Amino acid sequence: MSAVVEVPSSLPASPSVLQRVAALDRGQRMRLGAGIALLVIAALAALFMGTKSDYKVLFTNLSDKDGGAVVAQLSQMNVPYKHADNGGAILIPADRVHDVRLRLASQGLPKGSVTGFELMESSKFGMTQFQERLNFQRGLEGELTRSIQALSSVQSARVHLALPNQNGFFREQQKPSASILLSFYPGQGLDRAQLAGIVHLVASSVPDLARSAVSVLDDTGKLLSSSPDGNNSAFDAQQLQYVQMLEQQYTRRILDILEPVMGRSNIKAQVTAEVDFTQSESTSEQHRPNLASDASAIRSQQVIENGGTTGTLQPSGVPGAVSNQPPAASSAPVNGASPQLAAVGQQAGSGGLGPNAKRELVTNYEVDKTVRVTRGGSGNVKRLSAAVVLNYQPATDDKGVVGNKALSPEQLEQMTALVRETIGFNKDRGDSVNLMNAPFQIDATAASDLPLWKQPETLELARNFAWPVGLSLFAALVVLGLVRPGLKAMSNPVPVPGANGQLDALESDQLDRPALEGPKDGEPTVEQMRLEDARALALANPIAVANIMKNWVNGDAA
Repeated sequence: MSAVVEVPSSLPASPSVLQRVAALDRGQRMRLGAGIALLVIAALAALFMGTKSDYKVLFTNLSDKDGGAVVAQLSQMNVPYKHADNGGAILIPADRVHDVRLRLASQGLPKGSVTGFELMESSKFGMTQFQERLNFQRGLEGELTRSIQALSSVQSARVHLALPNQNGFFREQQKPSASILLSFYPGQGLDRAQLAGIVHLVASSVPDLARSAVSVLDDTGKLLSSSPDGNNSAFDAQQLQYVQMLEQQYTRRILDILEPVMGRSNIKAQVTAEVDFTQSESTSEQHRPNLASDASAIRSQQVIENGGTTGTLQPSGVPGAVSNQPPAASSAPVNGASPQLAAVGQQAGSGGLGPNAKRELVTNYEVDKTVRVTRGGSGNVKRLSAAVVLNYQPATDDKGVVGNKALSPEQLEQMTALVRETIGFNKDRGDSVNLMNAPFQIDATAASDLPLWKQPETLELARNFAWPVGLSLFAALVVLGLVRPGLKAMSNPVPVPGANGQLDALESDQLDRPALEGPKDGEPTVEQMRLEDARALALANPIAVANIMKNWVNGDAA
């Protein structure tokens, strides 16, 4: 069945967006609206994530008072902030951390920070000498604390100075002393050189402060510096480092001498060294026997003379042969005859002094003494113990099968001799060398590296790109699943009623082809009649037909 309708002769206006939306069914409109809403939400989320600033730590471990003062100042400065670690840290946007720190430092915040000589700038009128000295000591302690905290491994430090009051009336002046408490970052510490540098820094900053009067402790209460008497009861890390270096040197010698013979992976060696770090000092004093009179040195000499009547000495005493003889010349019991006493005897014999004359001569000679001081050196090797394990060597049997073969006793003896010569084996010292030949166990399961998806770099990259990629995928799914079908449905032609000029056009109803009768002989079919009408319309009004074809090609409603 066909019908002829009248259509506008002029080109109809294109339907609007609202008309296209109204032409959709209810389900299509709901899907289109949901897609547009989800796209708007995704765009807002992307905008929010793009403009969201990264927060970094401004201060940590603040007291409640300092934290409240800092937060109040941040509110006045219109700086957004957040709390982390249960209020233990204050976070602000990363691009403003340094600027805010400088501005807060100019205002003296936080108060718990270390203060130095700026205490001297706030001197008040009427301050006593004791207060001035106390402020100077606090300022000096603060400056030293700042210098020590500049070390990368030091988390916090406290310096206590004991500065006695110097008085010129005291015969013995008291010397200053210092104590330092250090707190390190986890897994870090100070070596002996850095510790000595801290002690030297403090001793050089305080007048008349000796290095031995500086004590350094860690946060566990362990004494890191040596005691004032020079005896450090704690274990010396430098000595341990020396022992480890010595053992590594001997081990490296063994590997260097055996690896060319056995192979790099076929030898394992360990050396244990016992080192004596005790310091001994001995003093000996030696006295040599007296020398001859011509080789001896006189230290002092004393002569005592008592005058009397001059003349020849007369015999005195009990009459007899002995008393009638003049006194003989005296002689020293050890060093021989004294020439001075002999001269006196000669003078007395010749009548030089009177009978009551008295002369005494005392001579003191230098005594030979030798003092030797011997100091034993520290770090002497007391004993060496070397343990070496050699792997079996590859060998081929008579059947051509490759296997492992143990070393012969002669080869083991040669290897042992090489190890002994390498470490400087000393039997008297108690050194020992143990060499063993055994097959090495090869671990079949090699240590697997951390997978790529578990590596920190990959996780950080995934966190950074999670939001952009997720939003992009979500937007793509919304566009393809909801928006695109709605737009495609809106692009279908929508019939628009015309108002001007009438044209004859053919509009076919739904044909019930099975119910149609067959064409009669000599009569044209319905399709042929439509084709003839279209041809006639094209011949009568070609412009209208061209516009209709143009609208069909463009997809617009006819």
